[in-house]
Amino acid sequence: MSRESIMSNRIVIKVGSNVLTRDDGKLNVTRVSAIVDQIAWLQRQGHEVILVSSGAMACGRDELKVEKKLDSVEQRQLFSALGQVKLIGLYYDLFREYGMHVGQVLTMKESFSTRSDYLNQRACMEVMLQNGVIPIINENDTVSVTELMFTDNDELAGLVASMMDADAMIILSNVDGIYNGTHKAPDTHVIREVSYGSDLSEYIQDQKSGFGRGGMITKSRIASKVADEGIKVVIANGTAENILINLVTQPKDTLHTEFLPNPSPTSPVKKWIAHSESFAKGRVHINRKAVEALRGDKAVSRLRVGVTAIEGEFEEGDIISIVDDEGNLVAVGRSGYSSDEATRHIGAHDMKPLIHYDYMYME
Repeated sequence: MSRESIMSNRIVIKVGSNVLTRDDGKLNVTRVSAIVDQIAWLQRQGHEVILVSSGAMACGRDELKVEKKLDSVEQRQLFSALGQVKLIGLYYDLFREYGMHVGQVLTMKESFSTRSDYLNQRACMEVMLQNGVIPIINENDTVSVTELMFTDNDELAGLVASMMDADAMIILSNVDGIYNGTHKAPDTHVIREVSYGSDLSEYIQDQKSGFGRGGMITKSRIASKVADEGIKVVIANGTAENILINLVTQPKDTLHTEFLPNPSPTSPVKKWIAHSESFAKGRVHINRKAVEALRGDKAVSRLRVGVTAIEGEFEEGDIISIVDDEGNLVAVGRSGYSSDEATRHIGAHDMKPLIHYDYMYME
């Protein structure tokens, strides 16, 4: 490893369903207790910890036997509502043994879509951390509907790490990291370090396992984006004994994949925009020369010149996507105009930018 320790002051830890559940789908209380022990150790070492935890569905399934057949949405709503109470109660009891306080934050994808909601959530978690309270975060599955759900808690953890200006994010899965092939094959190994801007697509398999919604493709994509924002990201095996402690005390001897952060981190507002593609209210099509200008060495704002078409209805300040002539995503940004104004002034030179560079994130 290039660094003596992968840990920094503020850490977002995401614990997946495959770590917290047994083979039969029920909550693994012993594993939850072990994670709590390690987080307590981290806090004693001076680290601030934000925990993004799955496991509510597993808790709910174990609480109630349902006679009537439920569809997937009904199951998620019922079992998560039951399970959240049990899960946060378990965390409360376990952390209380260390004299530590926890607070629950249930959120939705929509809560990150506007700057004001985003800042309100950040302020809530900041005051918790300032008072020694560990935020325990999960998606509010009782009200989220399919099209507005996070891909999985990896996406949620990435948003939280970005929003809270974390120094590091740790994704605990049931594998040791990203392998350079099929991880069960004898000639493959864990990729220990991923340089900023590296492409891992040739190694990643679109494979899901156990009770989680996401796979390694999602983890890698989120990890790369968060590292691009200047945050160190680690993918490690949450089922390994004392994994969090070992990542601090003996990182060279602990299997994991580390994504090295961009040495020039983006601004706070660009961090928000970087994760806002799914919130876009409209699409702006630009020609080849405009794409080349945006991707050039010189930082530029997106003017009217080069805009060929505008889709959707949006207001000034809404998030919009910029796509090339084949529909490929080029950038995401905060619009300086409404869709009506933008359409009227396509091609204009002497007006403020459609998206200013300070409010644009290049994909």
